[in-house]
Amino acid sequence: MKLQIQSLSWFCIVLAIFWARANPALSDQQQQPFSFQVDKGDLAKAEKLANQLAALSPKVNRDEATLLANCAFATVSKLRREYRMFGTPIFNNFLIYHGLRKRGYCYQWSEDLLIALDALRLKSLELHWGEYDPNTWRENNCIVVTARGQPFKRGIMLECWRHLGHLYFGPVASDWETYVENSAYAQLVRNKAANSKVSERNHPVALQTGVVERPKTHN
Repeated sequence: MKLQIQSLSWFCIVLAIFWARANPALSDQQQQPFSFQVDKGDLAKAEKLANQLAALSPKVNRDEATLLANCAFATVSKLRREYRMFGTPIFNNFLIYHGLRKRGYCYQWSEDLLIALDALRLKSLELHWGEYDPNTWRENNCIVVTARGQPFKRGIMLECWRHLGHLYFGPVASDWETYVENSAYAQLVRNKAANSKVSERNHPVALQTGVVERPKTHN
């Protein structure tokens, strides 16, 4: 009887160790239920973006790079339909300014994209807020993706406004617009996302100055 009890105890210990090791893997699988429908015309671009993200560092998880790329293209396509983009980017700003469109300013693209990508809860990649010529009518915003722990300037930019809602990506350091990081505004977007008030602060982009009240907080 004593031998049987000892054998049963060892079996329970082995079973507990096996479950402890298997459970994190199961949890990771449960945390990745995402699936995104990328437009057929964007599939090759999404794969190219995933390749660039994976090349940021050997520590970048390839599955996460693919997930982020697919999410970015699917999200931007969805927003393009919701924003009902028309004409040129500046003309679209004109429509928003006069109340004929609800959203579509450069910072609104980046806010909505940041919120969508944040939901992925990525571990090997980080998201940053980039801005060009801040506090002027020429200001433009983008999301910059880096490997975890990498500096902003090493990242890949995701920009939606310049091409009327078609995602542009490439190294932020070599873009013709010189972007700087504003981590404070990224945090503001994240903090305000729950109550949908992220766009009530002033961004002096073309044809928008004076529509809202308070200035954007910078680093």
